[in-house]
Amino acid sequence: MFDQNFRIKMDFEDQNEGFDDFEQAIPLMSEEEEKKLSESEVPENLPILPLKNTVLFPGVVVPITVGRDRSLALVKEAYESNKTIGVVAQKDESVENPEPNDLFKFGTVAQILKLIKMPDGSKSVVIQGKSIFEIEEFIQSDPFFKAQVKPIRQHMDLSGVELDASIRSIKETASKIVNLSPNIPSEASIAINNISSPSFLLNFISSNLQVSIADKQELLEIRNFSERLDKVMEHLQKELQVLNLSEEIRTKVKTDIDDQQRDFYLRQQMKAIQEALGEDVEQQGIAKLKDRLDKKKNVPKHVVEEAKKEIQRLEMTPNSSPNYGIIHSYVEWILDLPWGDYSKDKLDLKRARKILDEDHYGLEKVKKRIIEYLAVLKLKKDMKAPILCFYGPPGVGKTSLGKSIARALNREFERFSLGGIHDEAEIRGHRRTYIGALPGRILRSMKKAGKGNPVLMLDEIDKVGSDFRGDPTSALLEVLDPEQNDSFTDNYLELEYDLSSVLFIATANSLDTIPAPLRDRMEIINISGYTQEEKIEIARKYLLPKQIEENGLNKKQIKISKAAINKIIDEYTRESGVRNLERQLGAVCRNVAAQIASGEIESMSVGVNDVEEVLGKRKFFSEVAERTTVPGVATGLAWTPYGGDILFIEASVSQGSGKLHITGQLGEVMKESAMLAISYLRARYEELNIPEEAFKYFDLHIHVPKGAVPKDGPSAGVALLSAVASIFTQRKVKGTLAMTGEITLRGLVLPVGGIKEKVLAAKRAGIEKVYLPKKNEKDVEEIETDIIGDLQVEYLERMDPILDLILEDKPDKDPAEFFKVPESHKRQIESTNSSKDSKEEMAVMD
Repeated sequence: MFDQNFRIKMDFEDQNEGFDDFEQAIPLMSEEEEKKLSESEVPENLPILPLKNTVLFPGVVVPITVGRDRSLALVKEAYESNKTIGVVAQKDESVENPEPNDLFKFGTVAQILKLIKMPDGSKSVVIQGKSIFEIEEFIQSDPFFKAQVKPIRQHMDLSGVELDASIRSIKETASKIVNLSPNIPSEASIAINNISSPSFLLNFISSNLQVSIADKQELLEIRNFSERLDKVMEHLQKELQVLNLSEEIRTKVKTDIDDQQRDFYLRQQMKAIQEALGEDVEQQGIAKLKDRLDKKKNVPKHVVEEAKKEIQRLEMTPNSSPNYGIIHSYVEWILDLPWGDYSKDKLDLKRARKILDEDHYGLEKVKKRIIEYLAVLKLKKDMKAPILCFYGPPGVGKTSLGKSIARALNREFERFSLGGIHDEAEIRGHRRTYIGALPGRILRSMKKAGKGNPVLMLDEIDKVGSDFRGDPTSALLEVLDPEQNDSFTDNYLELEYDLSSVLFIATANSLDTIPAPLRDRMEIINISGYTQEEKIEIARKYLLPKQIEENGLNKKQIKISKAAINKIIDEYTRESGVRNLERQLGAVCRNVAAQIASGEIESMSVGVNDVEEVLGKRKFFSEVAERTTVPGVATGLAWTPYGGDILFIEASVSQGSGKLHITGQLGEVMKESAMLAISYLRARYEELNIPEEAFKYFDLHIHVPKGAVPKDGPSAGVALLSAVASIFTQRKVKGTLAMTGEITLRGLVLPVGGIKEKVLAAKRAGIEKVYLPKKNEKDVEEIETDIIGDLQVEYLERMDPILDLILEDKPDKDPAEFFKVPESHKRQIESTNSSKDSKEEMAVMD
């Protein structure tokens, strides 16, 4: 509220030069004196003196410095005459030479009490406010401003007890502010309390408020005493709140500093007492670290030396130093890691096989590889662990298989997901110079396992990202290399750590996103999807008992028939794994649990007829390759990261000019396969009985349904050729058959991947026969016989016999009649083509 030194620093022009030490004299005038002063006669015309950064109130005495030519001339003339002037505040104090528009309309009549000449030529005057006036019109601007004014009388609308209470309240508030302000002398409070005139009290306080010029001018212009009193009180209350808050902050800071000093003093005393008693806590902690290091066995020599060196540094570092915690954490990490501490493998091959069979149905290839590893480990003892990568669609048991392997080996199991990791430091750790530095996930998992040879699962290795923070897959190159990982170095630890005994198992849904160098370091084990029979067995032996237990039931309360499980698999799930199957079985169990809990039933046997009532209408329909009633539709086989699928390829023709339209969100490779098929048929149109007009006067449209799903790859070549050949020869594709294979211009059918997934997809969709490339015969031989079942598998080596094998012998319509074109259409197309040729020739000539 008040000026810090209770001074009135009211300048106009030159920042009250020469008045730094001026202490205001407070005239303790009575009400009569104040009234006489404010009601004194106001001349009709007054010389106007602009003030830069203050507002003069009646009765208040202020010093001002005069430096401008106009102002000097005004002061000189006024001092030599009646010493009465008009004082008006500027709206903007930065304006050096104000004009009438730059001044407020209301000002104060002032009496010059004293004139002092300064050494620099300027003059300082002490003036006292008398009464308030309003400028009606400026009548002179040179050599100084002179204006016609009219007096403004302020109205006293309070009296008696109400006035006394208001004055007392404002004096108390002002006194509180003086007492809370450290830079205002306490005498100011005495001076305020000694002012007897209510009007002068408000004027004096208003003059000393630390508010803007606009706010002071607003106070000056208020005519009613009560209204001005409320406004002044509002400003005082705001200032009091600020001072109270400042006092709280100062007290709190002082208390905090005092507490810190007290704590430091007490700690030093405690330390001295503990040293005298031999009970130094800090030394006890260091002694524990030394004791742990001595008890550690099989720790490499270079690690022991580094740990001792860091403990020695710790002894010389004060516990209040930031480095103390960093060094202490580093030593603890060294001691927490399992150096040379290995769990004993149970190399019982029969037991291991039994555990693997208990936990997972099928997966013979994976189980065989684990048994081979155990057999070699049993014979060689110190064999380096392989790096395995389980690759396959979601829900086939890749992650849970890792737990079974750890149980079979009698090892600790740790898993962490790599999905979405972008920072290389997540693998290699942060350097100790960083705040909050930690080792990477590899060493954190080793610490958690507590043994040097756990089964460590790196889940979702195909979903690792890379950005400006580095490429985590590059950091994994050293970790997942049996020839290098015996000396793995973490950025935090900066000591070689042996990971060669760790059995790393990675999982992935797709190999395409794994960099080639990293893929080369891992032994890829493909876990394909399950057949219908395998899913039924998995549901009965594993999934159903688990869901019965999780939903608070027992085996006596619910039974689900094999036929019901078969219906759930066939009509409510469409996947390579069994994750959705488990969800649907859980939904059935919850439905039964709800009926038992409400007392409706005591137990339930869920049959085929109950499935639809519990799970609703069927979600999937058997996509048996519909025996096409029209030519131009073929069934292909596709591979996706979520298993195999069948793909319908449709072709149609319409009169046009030989253009090709391809839809269905196909990739570049698939579009090229379509063009290869057309080129092959163009070259052999005579022997295939395709009219030449079909290519010249008809547009071909190829579409692959599920248009919202992007599709690409060369394996649809045979199916594309079949669909295009079917529409051009008007021969329908035979029965329920599907095909896959890449085609070439030389007429070869090249091998493709994902054969097992595609064969499983064909069986799920009700396909009776599949055509595969001849060079994929070896892949079919690896598929279990019971998976193939009654599915017929035929092989293609060249494209020549494809049409006779896949298409019906007789066409639906005679191609010559079907592709017959009116002469008018031919002339129109030829005219259009000749026009294009002419334009092209002219362009070349130009």
